[in-house]
Amino acid sequence: MSDFDLDLFVIGGGSGGVRAARVAAETGARVALAEEYRMGGTCVIRGCVPKKLMVFASGFPRAFEDAVGYGWTVGETKFDWSVFKRELDRELDRLESVYTRNVGRPGVEIHHERATITGPNEVTLASGKVLTTKYILVATGGHPFVPETTPGHELAITSNEVFLLEKLPAKMLVVGGGYIACEMAQIFAGLGTQVTQIYRGTQILRGFDTTAAELIAENMLSSGIDLHTSCDVVSLTKKGDQIEVQLTDGTSPDVDVVLYATGRKPNTKGLGLEKAGVELTPSGAVKVDEYSQTNIPNIYAVGDVTDRLQLTPIAIREGQAFVETVFNNNPTAVDHGDVPSAVFTQPEYGAVGLSETAARAQGEVDIYETIFNPMQTAFAGRTQRVLFKLVVSRETNRVLGCHIVAPGAGEMIQLAGVAIKMGATKADFDRVVAVHPTMAEEIV
Repeated sequence: MSDFDLDLFVIGGGSGGVRAARVAAETGARVALAEEYRMGGTCVIRGCVPKKLMVFASGFPRAFEDAVGYGWTVGETKFDWSVFKRELDRELDRLESVYTRNVGRPGVEIHHERATITGPNEVTLASGKVLTTKYILVATGGHPFVPETTPGHELAITSNEVFLLEKLPAKMLVVGGGYIACEMAQIFAGLGTQVTQIYRGTQILRGFDTTAAELIAENMLSSGIDLHTSCDVVSLTKKGDQIEVQLTDGTSPDVDVVLYATGRKPNTKGLGLEKAGVELTPSGAVKVDEYSQTNIPNIYAVGDVTDRLQLTPIAIREGQAFVETVFNNNPTAVDHGDVPSAVFTQPEYGAVGLSETAARAQGEVDIYETIFNPMQTAFAGRTQRVLFKLVVSRETNRVLGCHIVAPGAGEMIQLAGVAIKMGATKADFDRVVAVHPTMAEEIV
């Protein structure tokens, strides 16, 4: 009989924590999990899922416009935020119950409250209950933030609060140039909000492929978003029902909502990690090895709290690998290389492997790319263009990166990712017969 109350205590009910808790319990381990907000974590409750549903909702106006070009007569259209939000809340409630039910089915003890580490083998709940455990898994994710150095910063919201808005804003300022900022700008523009987006850098989507980022910026401008780079917020001031924003370019627009999407921080504050002796990185993330183990042998961490690769499928894989390593005696490390990802701008951006810039830093490359107006929207008179691009090693002919900006790019890049993960060469791509007429035939 173990000297501990539990074999595993998981802190965090997001994708990584839920996977680890459920699979560990299925091995026969005694497992408990604590989640202080809502089961499902960022992805399900205030990230990927509600965002993608908003992307779907915001895409209909373009579909209506394109339909006219194909001969359809489209009547009056109107978006009702209250109806959408009601259905969105209902769907998130359903998903939360599914997550709770799935993790509870194999016997995981769920605590809907905050938990902190009060010793290497001890966890204390907010209610005061103390539990001892052989292993602790930290899966608390991350959170968006507003820089507190900006005067009036308390008037802004983040991607956490954007899903809680009671009404659709008429005017919005989006601050940031990363994928969340670009997605939100296009979502609200599609729903009818007048959107201004500013970014202090010279080009949006820093770290992604430059050609793709430039095309996305072009498409955003053509969709009506007032995009400004090399621009930042000086101050925010309440002005009646609106917010007056002073910008570094000298302008001062009045908007209904200021949305900051300037990065995320790991949720490690106040967890008791330092007291337990767990080492953190300079950014505040939990420092782990390839097996998600911290410097304290029985404490592990997975997902965004480790700040390795902030993607839901990665957190799930890390949770699964943790169980394999600790409970199945099968040391398993997650491969973080060549991970496909998608940015749900409109059209979408799918990427896997290296950008052109990153590849050139490693050696000589050949670039195969095409930018064009796709058949479907060109016929309807739309000017937004799409991109298909392969980054290829000149020495080995191996495809190092694939970048697609097009409708359905997220779906396409999943399949391209299989080929690139297998080490496909440009010759392998060329041997594949094209599917015609499609956009994707350009990739072969």
